[in-house]
Amino acid sequence: MIEFSGAAVRHGPATWGQRAIWRITQWLPPGDPYFNLPWTLAVRGKPGMAEVEAGLRRLMERHESLRTTWHDGLTQRVAGEGKLAVDLVEAGGERPREVAARIAAGLAATGFDYAGELPLRCTIVTVNGMPRVLAFGFSHLAVDAGAMEMIAREWPLLQTGAPLPPAPQPLELAAYEQSPEGAATSGRALRHWRTCLDRAPRTLFGPGTSEQAAGNPCRFVKLGMDSPLSARAATTLAARHGVSTTSVLIAAYVTVLARLTGHRTIALQFIVGNRHAPATQGLVATLVQDGVFVVETAGDFAATARAAHAQALTAYRRAHYDPAAQQALIAEAGPAPTAYFNDTRTFPGWPNLPASPPPATITELGTWEHVDAQLFFAVDPATHTCRTSLLADTEHLPRARIEETLRGIESLLVTEETA
Repeated sequence: MIEFSGAAVRHGPATWGQRAIWRITQWLPPGDPYFNLPWTLAVRGKPGMAEVEAGLRRLMERHESLRTTWHDGLTQRVAGEGKLAVDLVEAGGERPREVAARIAAGLAATGFDYAGELPLRCTIVTVNGMPRVLAFGFSHLAVDAGAMEMIAREWPLLQTGAPLPPAPQPLELAAYEQSPEGAATSGRALRHWRTCLDRAPRTLFGPGTSEQAAGNPCRFVKLGMDSPLSARAATTLAARHGVSTTSVLIAAYVTVLARLTGHRTIALQFIVGNRHAPATQGLVATLVQDGVFVVETAGDFAATARAAHAQALTAYRRAHYDPAAQQALIAEAGPAPTAYFNDTRTFPGWPNLPASPPPATITELGTWEHVDAQLFFAVDPATHTCRTSLLADTEHLPRARIEETLRGIESLLVTEETA
C-alpha cells in the first residue's frame, strides 16, 4: 500500500480533453474497459523495494491527474491524500516484462468507478524479491500516450528522489480553457471544423447490409495486423516524398477507403495529442481530442501523401476546443466523419525491424455492440513491426473485408515502395 499525502485538495471544471473522453465513455455499458490503458515500465538499475515505493509515492503526489475523480464529466476533484494499493508478483522463471504485460492487461480489463476510485492500478513484478517492472492499468480520463511517456522520462528521478521542476496540472489548463484566450483557441479550431464539415461527404458508406442486427454484441469487430513489410515501405516512402511515416500511413488508409467507398474525397477524424504548446509539455493528463481533415485522393500516391501531410499539420494545430461547442457545431453543420485515424506511437520509426521481414499476421482483438465510429484505424507502438488495427461496423464492412482492408493497406505500401 502506497500512502500519499501533503498535496493540495482542489476541485474545478474538467478540462476539454477530459470532457471529450467522458462523452465517448457514455455510450459504453457501465464498467466497460474500452478506454482503459495497460502499460508497463521497466525499473532500471538495481533499486530496492523501498526506493520503488518511494518513487510511486512521489509520482502520486507530483501529478494531480493520478489522484483525481470525475463527477458527471464536468467537474474534477483532486485528493490531497490517500492510498494506492500495489500488489507484488514474483516473475519466477518467466521474463518479468512478459509477466508485467499480462498483469497490465488484467489491471486494465475492468472499468473504473470514475467518481469513486483512483484512476490507476499498479503491480510491481519482482525477480528474487527485487523490483524489475511496474505494471499499470490507467483510466484514459487520467492519462494519454503522451502522459505515459512523461512518466517514463521522469521515473528515474522519481525513483532516486532527485529534484524535478514544478509540474503543470490539469486544473491550470482548465483555467486557461475558461479564459478569453482559451475561447479564442476554441474558436479557431471550430472554424477549421466547419470548413472541413462543409467539404466532407455526408456519408461514408451506403445503406448497411443488415447482416448484423441491432443489439448484436459482435457487430463491431477489431482486427490487428503486424506487418514488418509495411514498416519498411512506409519508411522508404516517407523519405522519398518528404513527409512523415504517419502521413504515409494516412495516405494508404484514405486511398484504400476511396476504393472501398467510391468517394474521391475522404474525411477523417484524427486523434490529436494537443502537446505542441510549451505549457503542456510536462503535463500528465489526457489532452487528446478529435481533429478533422479532408483529403482528395484523385492524384497519385505521392500527391495524396503530401496532401495528407499538410492536412494533418493543420489538424494538429486546430484540435483544442470546447467539446460542447463542437457538438453544437456538428448538430448544425454535420454530420462528423465516421472514419478515424490514430497514430499512438511516441517514436516516429521502427528501429528494430528484422533484416528479413516475415509475412504479416492478423489477430482478432475484440468485438463490441456499439462504437461511435464506422471505421477506426490505429497505429500502435512497436519498434520491430508496423502494428496496426482496424475496428469496423460489420454492417458495412464484414469481418472478411476488414482483413482484406488491412492487407490492402500493406499491399499498397509495398507496391508503392517498389514502383
